[in-house]
Amino acid sequence: MSRRAAPKERVKFWRDPALRGLEMLHATYVTYAFSRHAHEGFGIAIVESGAMEFDYRGASHIAPPGSVVITHPGEMHTGHAVLETGWTYRTLLPAIDWLQQAAKELSECSGAIPYFSSPVIQDKCLNQKLVNLHRTLETSPSSLEKESRFLWGLTQLVHGYASNRPQIKSVGKENYSVQQVREYLHCHYTRNISLDELARLTNLSPFRLLRAFRKQIGLPPHAYLNHVRVHQAKTLLAEGHPIAEAALATGFADQSHLHRHFKKMLGVTPGQYVQGCRLIAVR
Repeated sequence: MSRRAAPKERVKFWRDPALRGLEMLHATYVTYAFSRHAHEGFGIAIVESGAMEFDYRGASHIAPPGSVVITHPGEMHTGHAVLETGWTYRTLLPAIDWLQQAAKELSECSGAIPYFSSPVIQDKCLNQKLVNLHRTLETSPSSLEKESRFLWGLTQLVHGYASNRPQIKSVGKENYSVQQVREYLHCHYTRNISLDELARLTNLSPFRLLRAFRKQIGLPPHAYLNHVRVHQAKTLLAEGHPIAEAALATGFADQSHLHRHFKKMLGVTPGQYVQGCRLIAVR
């Protein structure tokens, strides 16, 4: 009878310049144990499997799979595996002003630093949302998508679990601002547009712009931008341009980036679409 191989430790760390140097980690730790340490900003740990035990604020805590751990800036804590199989998690280390901005965006008034009374949040839905966010930040080439999803995720975290949670100010129908953004995306779809750029254009806060655009259009700006790009690429492909050329000409990072969004939106791959266009042409 063969024995199951022991899990291996692996670590991937990176910083994202599109998010002001946000530090991120995706790791599996088995025997490794963190010594007492603190972060300059907040620590957000998203436990995917296994369980992590840590000392924080004079008590010992266990974070099971599906949970989220929040540590405050400057607060000492440790970290080690509960089981011999270790634990796998993803972390976000946002500076204080990121969470402060999220709180300010919710109420559109002076943002206090959010306070989380419990370091362990046992909410599998929140955990999955943050896992998906982390994966997007790891793989997406779009600054607009990363900024939008990151700010949206932080506001959900603050509104749902901060002890001093702000009340969300209702959003109206900012028709002119939304139309401005739509026209801007149609004119500049080849560029790597940022959320701050759109906020300055409309003189709205980034989060208010996200909410107003989503409410009126049914999609966030980054998804609408992909919609514009796919339809522009569709036109080029129908005219006979190569797929790789169409991808770069419409603002996608590469052919696979176009392929993913094209299939998701239209139900066929760019190659299948080109083949269908050729069949019509030869009839």
